[in-house]
Formats: sequence, C-alpha cells, structure tokens
Amino acid sequence: MRNKENGLEDVVVAGDEDTQMCPIAGIPKEDGYYMPAEFEKHDGCILIWPERPGSWPHGAVAGRRAFADVIKAIARSERVYLAASKATIAEARGALQNIPNVEIFAVETDDSWARDVGPTFLVDGKGGRRCVNWEFNAWGGTFNGLYASWEKDNAFATTFAKWFSCEYYDAAPFVLEGGSIHSDGEGTILVTEACLLSPGRNPDLDKEDIEKKLCQYLGAEKVIWIPHGIYGDETDEHVDNMCAFIRPGEVVLAWTDNEDDPQHLYSKASLEALENAVDAKGRKLVIHKLPIPSHPVWIHEEDLEGYEFEEGEDEREIGERLAASYVNFYFSNGSVIMPAFGGENVDSDLQAAFIMRDLCPEREIVQVPARDILVGGGNIHCITQQIPANLIN
Repeated sequence: MRNKENGLEDVVVAGDEDTQMCPIAGIPKEDGYYMPAEFEKHDGCILIWPERPGSWPHGAVAGRRAFADVIKAIARSERVYLAASKATIAEARGALQNIPNVEIFAVETDDSWARDVGPTFLVDGKGGRRCVNWEFNAWGGTFNGLYASWEKDNAFATTFAKWFSCEYYDAAPFVLEGGSIHSDGEGTILVTEACLLSPGRNPDLDKEDIEKKLCQYLGAEKVIWIPHGIYGDETDEHVDNMCAFIRPGEVVLAWTDNEDDPQHLYSKASLEALENAVDAKGRKLVIHKLPIPSHPVWIHEEDLEGYEFEEGEDEREIGERLAASYVNFYFSNGSVIMPAFGGENVDSDLQAAFIMRDLCPEREIVQVPARDILVGGGNIHCITQQIPANLIN
C-alpha cells in the first residue's frame, strides 16, 4: 500500500491491486460500532499540508508555519499522518524534518481541511476500528459551496482508509463534514441546525431523517441540536467552532456578553437549547462559557493581496469578519491545543487558556498562534482529524 521511492512515501492510486478495499455492507450501529469522543485516547491525527492559493495567501508561507506549529504540538503525544501533494511533499518534509513522530505521504486534495474531508473513525469497544466515508461537496455544493470543484477532497476519506488499511462504511450520498459533529462517546451527538439543515447539504431529508442517519452511522442514541454556530462561519456554522464536549455531560460554548455583537444572539439561543437538552444517558448538560476574542478578527488589505482565487471560488473581501473562536481546539493525548489570535486579543487569548486550564486540569494547555490558519477559513480543529485508539472497554 505504501510505495517508497527516493525517500518519499506515496499513496498507491486507486486501481492498483492492493487498494481494492470495498466498503463494508451494513450499518455501523448494527455492527456495534460508534464514534468515540475526541477527549479519549488517540493513535494518531490526520492533517493536510496547505497549498490552495484561494485559501492560503502569499504562497501559504505563513499558513504552513502555523500548520507546522500545530503538528509539532500534536506529535509530542500521538503520531501525525500528513498528506501533501506531489508538488509540495518535498517542501513539507523539509519544514518538518526535525519533528519526530510525523509520517508524510503524497495524495492530491483540493484544500487542507482534514476534519471535513477525512474519514470519521469508529470503534466497537472490543478492539475493532472502522471508519465512515461521507459525501463532501465543499460546504454546500451548487447551492453555496465555497469552490466549484471538490472531487479530490471528496475522494480523500476512502483514499486514506485504504492507505491506512482501515475497513470503511460508505454513507454517501449523505453529505456531512467532520466539523459539523461532536460526539461524547456515550451515544450523544452535537450538531447545529444552521449547518445540517442547510439546503446545500441534504435538501431531500428532513430533521428526523438526518437524525436517523447520524445515529446509524455514528452508533448514537441522541442528537442534540443547537440553532447556531459562530457568526460569519462560511461552513454554515459548524458546531466545532461553537460548542464541544470536554467530557461526558459537559460542554464548552462560545460566548460573548456584548449585546451589540451579532454573536450574542447566536450564543444565547444555543445556550437555551443546551439548557433544555438531556444527553443519551438522560443527563442535563453542564455548560461552560468560553468567551470569543474581545476584538473581531478581520481580513486586511495585505491578506487580500496574497490570495489567488479560481473561477467559482468564494472570494474574500477587505474588512470581512472571520469566525474566530477558542472552541476550535484539538484534544491530543494529554493536551488541549488551542488557537491564539494575538494583537489586540492577547488578553482574550490568555483568558481562554486560563479557562481551559481550569476545566481540563489533567491536560497541558498549548496555545498556537493561529490567525494564519483562520485566514484560510477555519482553525486548529478544522485542520485535524483524530484516529482513536482501538481499545477494549
């Protein structure tokens, strides 16, 4: 499955003999598989080296530096599997050559959002691990997708599953991105209405149909819907930028007390939904407010000068507000790797770190300067996809 030539590891293209792994027939839940929580133990993490000129300005130089910082933080406690195009794999190896526990392989993608295009991994609590391939349509397809062609991104999950020798279920044509779901590992899935009910996802399915599909393919019993994500989030408000489980029955929610900020109404409505919800175990949720940056993060003129947009690609504008949130963190083994935005938000960065330190005293809090990831459209959680350990319960 892995072809080593000139020191590089390349994905064997579909069609070669030993990549002919077919999807598993059946339903994960019926087979005893479920999505564990991100705060549980991992065997590794998937990332994709940034390259797309319409996402990463000025040749992705600053973006790659930020990715490398995230990779270094994760690789301290779990293996990192980094995909890079054939055009950039040598540069990626050079940038990461002093970071141990990183495996770089060649595969072509449209962009670098491993959370959304990667497979969703499941376990059965008996030592088994499988994954799910969803349909990916660039966050909205022809309705409001962010670029016109997404075939390579849509193929990434199955390509990785074959390369990683992991059996997979195929949920396509059901459209779902990894950033639109959070699991507590005990039967509860957290989503936003703004995203999953968007006409650009599964317009022929109603809320009940979507819940059924989520429960079947994630091995869940309960879906908790909150109305909104972060204001201005171009993914139609993914849940992973707004609310996350930090342990069973306990979440952090992006918050602002500023009633003049449009985020206030979004967060207030989502708080009310969470307060009225119970999880799959019948528990009322413990909700912790995690303030957003005190100052909005904007696209600057110098950012805009560095983009190269393709025809049909969503274009940025000077003064565009980016969907900055500290909830967009990644649980690695033993750490919380979370964004810092710097500048006039230095105090906000410190406040967020202190809150997470108090909420997760068993973990090291690692903040990474992440504005250069945010200008691409997401943040640390968006560029990572965990591979859970297949432990026996």
